[in-house]
Amino acid sequence: MKFWCGTAFMNTSEMPAVAQMLDTNGYHGILVSDHLVYPKNMKTPYPATPDGKLFWPPETEWPDAWVLIGAMAAVTTDLHFGNNVYIAPSRPLLEVAKQVATAAAIARGRVSIGLSAGWMRDEFELLGQDFDNRGRRLDEMVDALRALWQGGWVSWQGEYYDIPEMMIEPHPPQPVPVLCGGESNAALKRAARLCDGWVGTAYTLEEAERVIGRLNAYRREYGRENEPFEIIATVRGEPAPDLYERAAELGITGVMISPWANWGRTHAGDHTDLKHPAERYREPIERFAEEIVAKLP
Repeated sequence: MKFWCGTAFMNTSEMPAVAQMLDTNGYHGILVSDHLVYPKNMKTPYPATPDGKLFWPPETEWPDAWVLIGAMAAVTTDLHFGNNVYIAPSRPLLEVAKQVATAAAIARGRVSIGLSAGWMRDEFELLGQDFDNRGRRLDEMVDALRALWQGGWVSWQGEYYDIPEMMIEPHPPQPVPVLCGGESNAALKRAARLCDGWVGTAYTLEEAERVIGRLNAYRREYGRENEPFEIIATVRGEPAPDLYERAAELGITGVMISPWANWGRTHAGDHTDLKHPAERYREPIERFAEEIVAKLP
């Protein structure tokens, strides 16, 4: 089982030091979330709350994913980096290709990308990207990014992107795994058909079994059920080796955790408890590593 930690709601400047602690304590990786801005007059209702309002305050820090990943990669040796999730179609294709390639070079290959179509129209409009065709463009982006990361003279011609022959250096030292997030049928089909894995959200074991069942049905439909495939999700429940062993039996290969929010300590609804200097995270990081990480293969 791979243990991934999130960065949401923490102090951006403290994350490289926290990454070093995770690296030395045997965690697999860090997942970075993505938002561009907090619109004062938001056009798009947030889909995950009953009233459509965001549950974090405007001043919440959402650092650029690839700047942060590059900074953390530079001070670690084994830790991996990915996203939960990155709204790639809100950015130009070449910008995404360049940023990820640079981060992968700094990390010496310890980088994956977790893509999603996104939900906030405001961010797309501010960046000059079409919101209405974002899903179809994301489908094309998956193959286009892989082509542009090959090194040497590269190009791409598709329905939405037309990139003439060029070099993009540095290029990733090895193929960058591409994962996709989302629970809609379109998102699960995208992951099953095009991607190296899927990134979910938080589930009970029963909920996880249902959504993974849908995902695996699509993998069988596309003839990919026997290919290597990552499934990353948060599993609700009291942290214990048995919980994560049961998650592995469902096909989950990596769990998203927050060691500093476990054993009765929660930041649900109030994120001020996460705004600490890095040293405050050392004890829960070491404790979770000793009691959970070290006991699982």
